[in-house]
Amino acid sequence: MDAGKLDRRITIMQRSTTQEAVYGTQSVAWVPLATVWADVQDMLPSRAERVAEGVNIAMRPCRVRIRYRDDVTAAMRMTYAGRMYQILSQPAELGRREGLEFTAEQLSTQGQEP
Repeated sequence: MDAGKLDRRITIMQRSTTQEAVYGTQSVAWVPLATVWADVQDMLPSRAERVAEGVNIAMRPCRVRIRYRDDVTAAMRMTYAGRMYQILSQPAELGRREGLEFTAEQLSTQGQEP
């Protein structure tokens, strides 16, 4: 993995649920797991890809590459440039544990869960 291309800082967030003592309801929060260097590239799919895979350009999809970590999953989120992104795909291993690649999409408040 070319370290020179890892020129953006992202924070990987994981979901944390806690039970409130008074009423016993669950509270959901997103807490930082790690802040890492990344290569973030906007995805510009062709018309065929948009139709076949249902990629919505308005949601700002991107492809992210980071150094290898074994604790990143598709159930997590990331922050980049002041925006929250949902990780869409299970991270793919690059090389022999040299790096990870995954796709992410800017999180919108329209019909999304907390």
